[in-house]
Amino acid sequence: MNEILKFRGLAITRTHINAIRQIITLHPQGSRRFISQEVCRKWNWVQPNGLLKDMLCRTLLLQLESKGFIKLPPPKRILPNPLANRQKPPIISIDREAINCSLNDLLPIELKQVRKSSSEKLFNSLISQYHYLGYSQPIGEHLKYIAYSHQRPIACLGWCSAPWYIGVRDRFIGWPSETRQKNLHLIITNTRFLIPPWVEVYNLASHILAMSRHCVPLDWQEIYKHGVYLMESFIDTEKFIGTCYKADNWICLGETTGRGKLSKSTKPTRSRKAVYCYPLLRNFREVLNEA
Repeated sequence: MNEILKFRGLAITRTHINAIRQIITLHPQGSRRFISQEVCRKWNWVQPNGLLKDMLCRTLLLQLESKGFIKLPPPKRILPNPLANRQKPPIISIDREAINCSLNDLLPIELKQVRKSSSEKLFNSLISQYHYLGYSQPIGEHLKYIAYSHQRPIACLGWCSAPWYIGVRDRFIGWPSETRQKNLHLIITNTRFLIPPWVEVYNLASHILAMSRHCVPLDWQEIYKHGVYLMESFIDTEKFIGTCYKADNWICLGETTGRGKLSKSTKPTRSRKAVYCYPLLRNFREVLNEA
């Protein structure tokens, strides 16, 4: 097969290299974006919603160029990197009066998807100020939610595409590598969950998790044009014990290795995370293992 390198599970061969070189040769005036899109079309490299995997392909092209396999045209212009030197989200002033009551007193609670809405800045601000991990801009498919009670924000949840490989999760599903590569988009990860420090309401966290299980998959289907069949979350075992996930009947699968996805070390370099998941279908394994 003459494999040259692995990229996101795809074996890049001489045939791939020659196809890219041919596209570059046939379009000498083409931009890097144009070449990337042509490569995506040739390989039928598309997202589940039908959009080309343009940015992912450009990453591959740059990697191939750095190794001397191809020569890309010079960039037409240098665009500012929106992720470099990113400023913290501005602080947005809201009512921080203490909320200490029963869950029933907060009802009805509304869980609103706020990405690309006027409330997204409020989500970013609250996560930046009060979540122990702070705010970082998600890449790829992601949604942001704010829970409101009588128009007051009482919680924030962030969801995004699942990590490439999690050993205990993949063994739980029974995923061969090839199937994981094809179906990873069918899992989403709860990357942020915040209840502000002035909100102290028993059972609120598990109640909001249960709400999210019903509305997030519907929103994902509408926005990204594909279903999701398993939710997952990672709990820092040095800080939390996952009480709200246990109360909402999430399954603890075990722990991560603590090495991180890019680490070459055989020893933990960061805190281990407990891996929790919630299947959204009874036959989730069958669906996630469809070839």
